[in-house]
This record gives sequence, structure tokens and C-alpha cells, in this order.
Amino acid sequence: MANRMILNETAWFGRGAVDALTDEVTRRGYHKALIVTDKTLVQCGVVDKVTSRMDAAGLAWEIYAGVIPNPTISVVQEGLKVFTQSGADYLIAIGGGSPQDTCKAIGIISNNPEFADVRSLEGLSPTRKPSVPIMAIPTTAGTAAEVTINYVITDEEKRRKFVCVDPHDIPQAAFIDADMMDGMPPALKAATGVDALTHAIEGYITRAAWALT
Repeated sequence: MANRMILNETAWFGRGAVDALTDEVTRRGYHKALIVTDKTLVQCGVVDKVTSRMDAAGLAWEIYAGVIPNPTISVVQEGLKVFTQSGADYLIAIGGGSPQDTCKAIGIISNNPEFADVRSLEGLSPTRKPSVPIMAIPTTAGTAAEVTINYVITDEEKRRKFVCVDPHDIPQAAFIDADMMDGMPPALKAATGVDALTHAIEGYITRAAWALT
């Protein structure tokens, strides 16, 4: 049986990986970013590590910091509105799984407006166009959302989560930089470490396991 792998176009790993962001953006000819993140990462200075580099390179940006843990449909809709009004032509996701997932949903719906009802993306999403370009910068090491095609949204009305699987949503570039994770509280480090371990175990025991997993 054949197995399919879907990978980022580019992935940078190691301390200082975020330094490559501005060159990647310039090389691709993007003009303005909407940064998708949460208020805590803005307040504690993590987002500044990215925006200071963008300012130095003369790159335009705007921030949507309305992401919450387990992002809801309304969070996605609000972020989509901000993206549309911002005039941005690409997205930067800064954070753990919640900002990454929110960013993917915003990017997908922006280029596939027929899926404006976020619930319609559940399961194997039948979108036709790639997401708005996404540059993904994780601040935790648990979900690997920056290099996968999955995202999870919470339906607050029905009190349930739903998973969306879409090859069109994978970020164009990921920057996995330990400098972006150094400030994690010990409890969060432990939780995301267990999260990563769990995903690794899943790769062994899933019925879809194969040689690489």
C-alpha cells in the first residue's frame, strides 16, 4: 500500500531559526502580515521577538491577539474579519496549537469563502484552493501543528470540538526555534512534552502506522 507524506515547503530548525523569517517573506514577495497569536504572548514579549525583526527589515504587520485556548468558531470568525480589513496578504502564526489552528482556519476560509461556515470544514475538508500563505512559529513543542495538515476548532453552541484535515492548510514555512520556547512555565513545558510523547506513541500504534512512523 502506498503512503502519502505532506510536508512544508520550508522548515527551519534550531536556535535562531526565526532570523530566517524576514528573508523568507522578502523572497516570496509578501507585503503585509496578519500575526495570529494570543494576548499572553504579546504581553510577555514573545511576539516582540518576531515583530522587532520585521520592523528592522521594513516589513509591515498587524496583530490579531484574540486567540483563546481551544479556539472557537467565533474566534475564527473574528480573526477572519480582522484579516480581511487589514489588507494583509499572508499570515504569521505565533504560539502553541491554538494560534496555529486558528491561523489555519482563517487562511483556508479566506481563499475558500464557500466554507465560511467553519463547521463545513470538519473531517476531510473538500477545499479547492490552498490557504493564504502561512508562516508558522511555534512557542511550544507539543502539537506539531506548524508542520501538519490538521486543526481543531471548538463549537461553543454544540459544546464539542471538531477536527479538520486539509492538505491545503499546511504552512508554507515553519520556524522551530528554541529561543521562542525558553520562557515557558515549567508546568507548560511538562504538559507539552507529554503531548509530544503521546503523538509519538500514536505513530506506532495507529492502524495507519507504516515504516516512517
